[in-house]
Amino acid sequence: MIRRWRQWLLSEYLVLFLSAFYFAAMWPFTPGLAAPANLANLAAAMLPLLIVALGQTFVLIARGIDLSVPSTIALTSVTGALVMNADTGWLRGNVLVVPAGLLAMLAVGALLGLANGAAIARLRMPPFIVTLTTMMFVSGLAIWVTKSKNILGLPPAFNAIGAQALPAFAVTLAVAVVAHLALSRTLAGRWLYAVGHNERAAHVSGVPVAHVTLGAYIVCGLCAALASVLYTGRLETGSPIMGQRILLDVIGATVIGGTSLYGGKGKVVWTVFGVLFLTLIDNTLNLQNLSHFTIMMVKGTVILLAAVLDAARHHLVGRPADA
Repeated sequence: MIRRWRQWLLSEYLVLFLSAFYFAAMWPFTPGLAAPANLANLAAAMLPLLIVALGQTFVLIARGIDLSVPSTIALTSVTGALVMNADTGWLRGNVLVVPAGLLAMLAVGALLGLANGAAIARLRMPPFIVTLTTMMFVSGLAIWVTKSKNILGLPPAFNAIGAQALPAFAVTLAVAVVAHLALSRTLAGRWLYAVGHNERAAHVSGVPVAHVTLGAYIVCGLCAALASVLYTGRLETGSPIMGQRILLDVIGATVIGGTSLYGGKGKVVWTVFGVLFLTLIDNTLNLQNLSHFTIMMVKGTVILLAAVLDAARHHLVGRPADA
């Protein structure tokens, strides 16, 4: 019996099974849950969240955390809109306005990731404090730059990336495939797991710990910027408060999927499962017209249970299996 419980807790597909069970259990009580339109909405909600969560996966594997992803999404959204909008855009009317806007958004995301990574890897500052400070400063910067106003008039070609299903899916799939290959097929991926398992041992073994940590935060910043492209395109607006409420979802989905808060453990497919499960919960609760506060309470409870499960898995891995 103990061995069976251990196998169940350590199963890579535990969250996928829970998602299927939850969907089946809620189907009779949630009108419209299996309707094609709702399933399309569910998929659309998953795509940008998955991209951000994949970036967070890299950071958590390296035994870090990035609390600044919501503010990164907001600032990159504002940056892209300032470049591309039809009224006051820096490159309005230029044939390269969309590529330039995309490049600007990715550059801002990478620079914020670089700043976080440099403070953590080079100055040896705690990730929680660094990224919390970045979140506060960058959020304020995005609001100050726009004077708390949304920026409209974005090019239709840009909006299509986030608003249309095929481009959004293609971007998300590309990020997921690249992330999977980077973690499973490259030396840098093996280094990342080594740093998360034991930073001191990795350093002694010749792993460039600082560079690996720096790279993880840059990847996280880039993923937040790519998610901002989808969010901004879908809403057709550059907003200084975009992504303000997704921090709980990003970290929660990653941990629910199985990426460990203790570092050294995580996979792309696990994050996909975690995003699916959390988005499914959010969707069903919204369909039942529950208040935002009730939804937050439920999601908070689920994420807490996921953290407890992570602790249990961490404890079980260090113990021999019982007969």
